[in-house]
Amino acid sequence: MNNAYAFIEAEKTAHGVAFLCRLLKVARSSCYAWLASAKSRAARQAADEALAHEISVIRVASRKTYGVPRASMPNCGAWADA
Repeated sequence: MNNAYAFIEAEKTAHGVAFLCRLLKVARSSCYAWLASAKSRAARQAADEALAHEISVIRVASRKTYGVPRASMPNCGAWADA
């Protein structure tokens, strides 16, 4: 569904939003709600990327030993390189 809204956003200057929504069979209200939430989605994605970077820095700094190793197979005692 997000692909349809992204397409509508990209093509809304060439065609009307109402026409594109009818063509793609999505509700106009849903489309406008998706467009309005773009700022919060971008902020959430930036926060997720910052957290992922922080985790990778901690992991590299600890020589990849930070956290608990996970067993690769149940009940075999082998440890996976996490």
